[in-house]
Amino acid sequence: MLLLVGLGNPGPKYEKNRHNIGFMAVDEIVRRHSFAPYRARFQSLTAEGTLASEKILAMKPTTFMNESGRAVGEAMRYYKLTPDDVLVIHDELDLAAGKIRVKKGGGLAGHNGLRSIDAHIGKEFHRVRVGIGHPGDKNRVHGYVLSDFAKAEMPIFEKLVDAMAASAETLGERAYDAFMTKVSLILKPPRPKPEKKPAPESAPEA
Repeated sequence: MLLLVGLGNPGPKYEKNRHNIGFMAVDEIVRRHSFAPYRARFQSLTAEGTLASEKILAMKPTTFMNESGRAVGEAMRYYKLTPDDVLVIHDELDLAAGKIRVKKGGGLAGHNGLRSIDAHIGKEFHRVRVGIGHPGDKNRVHGYVLSDFAKAEMPIFEKLVDAMAASAETLGERAYDAFMTKVSLILKPPRPKPEKKPAPESAPEA
C-alpha cells in the first residue's frame, strides 16, 4: 500500500491558498481515478483507490499544516507501513511556480508540515515538491503561502494539477522519476520534428 498525502489546511478559508496545493493535487487524483468517497479517519479525510494495481490511501490531514505528522504517523502505524511507503505532495517556495521535483528524505526547507511529518516518522519518506515561487522577502513568506493563488497564476496550477492526475498511474508503480518526467512532457510537449522533404527526382537521361 502507498500512503498518498496531500498537505494543506482544512476548511473553505484556505481552499485556494498556495499552501494547499497538496490538497488540490490529491483531490484531482481521487476524482480522476474514481477513488471511494472521502471519509474521516486518522485525523484526516481519506479515500481508498488503486493506481497501477497498487492499493492507495489518499490522505488530507485535518490537523492543520503544523500537525500533519500526527495524522500520517497514525495511518502508517495502523497499516504497518514504513516511511518508504509514504509519498507527500506539498508546496515548495524554492521552486519556480508550476515546476515539480521528486526526492526522498533531505532537508525540510522551513516547511512546517514536513517538519511535523519528520518528527513523527523520520526523514526517509518520498516527496513531490510543487513550486509556488518565492515572494522575494522572507518576512513576506507567511502571508504569501496563506494567500490565494493570484488570478494570473491559476491557469498554470490548474494545468499542473491536471497533468499530475493524468500521470498518477506512475505513482502506483512507485516510478517517481517517471512521474516527474511525464508531468513535464504533458505541460511542455516536445516540438514535432519537421518532415523531411523528399529528394528531387533526377531528370531522365537523354
